[in-house]
Amino acid sequence: MVPGYTLPVFACASAMAALHWLHYRQAVLSVSVDLIEPGQVVDIPVEQVAGLSDNMALAIARSDPGDNLDITRNTPIWALVELGTQGKDGEKITIKGGEGIGKIVETGGKPAIYAYARRLLQENLQPMLAPEERITVTIILPEGRSLALRTSNAAFGVVEGLSLLGTTGISQPLSAPGQLEAFREQLQYKVSRFDCLVFCVGENGLDLARKLGIDREKLVKTANWLGPMLVEAALQNVKQILLFGYHGKLIKLAGGIFHTHHHLADGRRDILVAHCANVGLPTQDLQVVFNSSTAEAALVYLRSLHTSGGHDWVERVYTSIVQEIDSRSRDYIKNQIGEAGTLPYVGSVLFDRDRKVIVKSKTAHTLMAKLC
Repeated sequence: MVPGYTLPVFACASAMAALHWLHYRQAVLSVSVDLIEPGQVVDIPVEQVAGLSDNMALAIARSDPGDNLDITRNTPIWALVELGTQGKDGEKITIKGGEGIGKIVETGGKPAIYAYARRLLQENLQPMLAPEERITVTIILPEGRSLALRTSNAAFGVVEGLSLLGTTGISQPLSAPGQLEAFREQLQYKVSRFDCLVFCVGENGLDLARKLGIDREKLVKTANWLGPMLVEAALQNVKQILLFGYHGKLIKLAGGIFHTHHHLADGRRDILVAHCANVGLPTQDLQVVFNSSTAEAALVYLRSLHTSGGHDWVERVYTSIVQEIDSRSRDYIKNQIGEAGTLPYVGSVLFDRDRKVIVKSKTAHTLMAKLC
């Protein structure tokens, strides 16, 4: 497996190279970035450095996620560093999002530069500053706006660009077979300590689960490998599993799709319409759901029906969906393991783009009471 690094690492490298130019009027070919998580220092190539004025420089690095099947591969990451500008409350380093960095809708448009990225920039740039120096760092992703159209960022309230998201500097190839082995190793370690685990597809699920009070040590990231991870858990004799994820992703399980990457299968609309019909949604409303551009848009429409007509279609439809997810998951595990391992109880919790829980299955209610 070829190692790679996350976007925050390349953003940090660009900022360090630009600051180096401002101090020494010299361009560098690479910089040494302390990843913090994990605790190691790596050399990151810098593609270009340019001085724009005596107090401003721009540097460019290029994303290299290693074996990860990542849409940001080879995309340029710019950092514009300006000396002598003081941030709010006298802070030495002010971090801003420029073109291509997404905006978080629920915060009024603040840049989608999350905790790890900010910490990485702060801790690597701080030692380079003289005591009296102040800088403003603006991160720019020239291709970010167009690349964001190929992601689900908007479903989670991030618009107009990509996020500098994550909790580590090492790129995790979530769709590569090698990553499945890493996830299995993580699972095997946690199985020795807990008999109830929480499966989260991605960072949004992990974050929300922690905020709801679930012990972070019981959380297991699965990416799109839900099927293999359910089977592995059963073979390791896990007794209870809570599936915790975005409704537009986990809904696939209700249709028997247990590898959820969109390149392999996507039956979300058909599954949603089938459950709407099954609980009696009128034909004209079924047609609107069928023609909705996303699962989130369909959910918004179902909520509008509750507001205008008094029928809680969201509760009825999504209760049907989570019960099917639970049932299909157990059937999938049983078919895969035969007489080996343990058939765990499976519950599911679905949340929306605002990270608000839509519904919990009956089993999930029981498991949540134990987990929180």
